[in-house]
Amino acid sequence: MNLSNLLTKHTVLWATHLGSLFPAAWLLWDYVTNNLSVNPIQDITFRTGKPALVLLILSLAVTPVSSILGLRQVIPARKWLGLYAFFYTMGHFLVFIWLDYGLNWGLLYEAIFEKRYALVGFVALLILLPLAITSTKGWMKRLGKRWKSLHRLVYLAGILAVIHYVWLVKSDIREPLAWGALLGLLLILRIPWVRKQANTLRTRLSGPQKPEAKRPQPPAESQAS
Repeated sequence: MNLSNLLTKHTVLWATHLGSLFPAAWLLWDYVTNNLSVNPIQDITFRTGKPALVLLILSLAVTPVSSILGLRQVIPARKWLGLYAFFYTMGHFLVFIWLDYGLNWGLLYEAIFEKRYALVGFVALLILLPLAITSTKGWMKRLGKRWKSLHRLVYLAGILAVIHYVWLVKSDIREPLAWGALLGLLLILRIPWVRKQANTLRTRLSGPQKPEAKRPQPPAESQAS
């Protein structure tokens, strides 16, 4: 069966919501059942930051997947993946300022502007904030052509998120570099020439489309003389 027939719009949206909420539900369950690690703040920090990055990358992958594979039904998931990415990013930030630093603004100021990983993470959050606010159809109409220009900043947010991850882990940076490579691939696929070549390759692999069968025409009515 064709993949496009299996992935309906409703199926994609249900999978998006369930998959995006699962890390939060799992984290809440572990918190309620006292099943976090010996360093619960670090555990919560990681388990909010990692989904934020994954969902942000997935939101950026929607357009190339739709264009190259011809799966237009995945487009509605882009908005929700971006909003869930912002949701986890905001949770990640709240853990940092509340649980980690106890809302001590003096220490927070020093942490954000002296620790480079905290600074780039904070800038990524500031970029995602207006994108989340203007994600509605109403804002699309208000901003017009400026809406697309504004929302292209999501790629900058993705780059900063990867840098934040690299600088945070410090030692074993293989995983954040892998996410960075995936983000780089998504950026390359946005180049018009590359996208055109990918679409041409997809058309060749899918083979020539069968012409639709012509419906039999009803007999013409005889005109009375």
